Amino acid sequence: MKLAKSTWIIVAAWAVFVGGFAVLSLLMPAGDSRKAFADITLCIVPLFANACLLWNASSPYRRQNNFWMLLAFGCTLWLAGRLIWTYQDLVLHTPAGSSSPVDVIFFLHVVPLMASLALLPHAEKMRESLRYGYLDLLLLGVWWTFLYLFLAFAWTQDPTHVALNRIRDLQVYGLANLVFLFGVGILALRAKPGWRAVYANLFGASAMYVGGMSLTIMPTLEGRFHAGSILNVPTIAAFVWFGTAGILAHRSNLSPETSDQPTQLHDAQWPARLAILCILTMPLMAAWSEFASDAPLPVKRFRLFLTLLTIVAATALLFWRQQLVDRERLGLMKGLEDSVDNLKRLQTQFVQAEKLASLGQLAAGAAHEINNPLTAILGYADLIQTDPIATERSRNLGEKIREQARRTKVLVTNLLSFARQVPAEKQLLDIKSVLTSAIELRQLDLRDKHIRIEVENPSVLPAVRGDPNQLLQVFYNLINNAVDAMETVGGGVLTVRTRSERGSVVLDFSDTGPGLRDPERVFDPFYTTKPVGKGTGLGLSICYGIIQEHGGQIRGFNRAEGGCTFRVALPAVLALFPQMAGSAPAHTR
Repeated sequence: MKLAKSTWIIVAAWAVFVGGFAVLSLLMPAGDSRKAFADITLCIVPLFANACLLWNASSPYRRQNNFWMLLAFGCTLWLAGRLIWTYQDLVLHTPAGSSSPVDVIFFLHVVPLMASLALLPHAEKMRESLRYGYLDLLLLGVWWTFLYLFLAFAWTQDPTHVALNRIRDLQVYGLANLVFLFGVGILALRAKPGWRAVYANLFGASAMYVGGMSLTIMPTLEGRFHAGSILNVPTIAAFVWFGTAGILAHRSNLSPETSDQPTQLHDAQWPARLAILCILTMPLMAAWSEFASDAPLPVKRFRLFLTLLTIVAATALLFWRQQLVDRERLGLMKGLEDSVDNLKRLQTQFVQAEKLASLGQLAAGAAHEINNPLTAILGYADLIQTDPIATERSRNLGEKIREQARRTKVLVTNLLSFARQVPAEKQLLDIKSVLTSAIELRQLDLRDKHIRIEVENPSVLPAVRGDPNQLLQVFYNLINNAVDAMETVGGGVLTVRTRSERGSVVLDFSDTGPGLRDPERVFDPFYTTKPVGKGTGLGLSICYGIIQEHGGQIRGFNRAEGGCTFRVALPAVLALFPQMAGSAPAHTR
């Protein structure tokens, strides 16, 4: 059976780092060579763990990426502390077990590990992340740093109790690692199989690290611990295990778990509550140190000053967090108000739409009934023209009657086409005929408005594939919006230009009105600048959807000379050119 490449990497890492170090630590005599070998190995294994953990930080899930980056950052802090220790050990020859300010770096490497668990990367939350959620993690980090400085580092202020600093340092460091071990164990029990394996491996790595640390505590305090001994093997194995967890997670291609039960709000609030609870413990710890502790006076003074400084910093973070929370809640309330307003407006439009639908049915029925007398009028006009005893004047009147009847019949036909509710059915069509129908419909009431419509067409345009009723609706809406805009300035001219350009049929609707107030929002639903009761804010958004469905583009912009232009571009069927009468550009008013 052929093993996967990732499996070979895991086996090689355990064999080289753990097995190789164990063998060499037993074979090499104690001395500078074994010490240098151990220091170099302990600097390499965190790099291996880092690479394997960051391998998973490129997923499409933000919290999951932050989880792996925080784990890697914890290993990086440990590596930084180890590099400083290596320098002190090999160059400065600092005695083993002595206290050093670098101890705080080793302690802080556990804080990102605990913060990573608070992200719950396996859980499917209501929101992917909140900005103030990271402030909660920062507050937890501040509290753990305060705890270390308060319990351990404070003893360095009294020369007679410096040794106690090392003991407290190891105690607090062990407590932090046990908290991480407990947390990852809880997540391993609660997660589903995919993430459970990851948490179980992290639990095993952390348990291995805690076990190795417990083996080295007494030899370190007594000065009997030598780098490169067999006691370093658990620490190396722990980092290799961290890398193993990263490799297995990448191979599993994990994603947030889906749950049948809705996410409870209190599940997402516990980091914030825990952070606030930790901040509230600071004054209690300072009071205990001042009134109940038998620590020396320098230690008490340091703790009091540290508490005051940390409370100021934590309070500033809390105020910042509250400001972000208030800002987000205001945004949510504003969005809720907008949603309610849109809902009310939509309900009003539904009522208006029902009225318009009834009116449209009435108009369609009337138009259908008008067609019958129009047919009779056309027939009588033909009889007048073909009557052999009719005079020339009678024939001319008959021709005029027939012309006006045909014009009326075309308008009625366009009205029926515009009002007809039929499914979209795309076909090859002449865009000029659809445009002419839309203009004729809108020109019915322009005589007393000082508004005219000019059309500039080439003789022949390529055919387009689309639904004539939907495109008629688009053109009618664009013409109607231009007419309404020009009415506000007392009249004007709407110029409609058509042309063939780069495999598309382009139509420009340019008016001399006041222009667009916000060109970027004209296609947003419910956005309108018309008075209440006249505009719905849905016409242009519907036009946008229709044009997109036809594979075209529509945009609006203001012209330098005044007014605005709406440009519609539809894909042309270049192999087909409809036959048009006449060869000169048509100019229609």
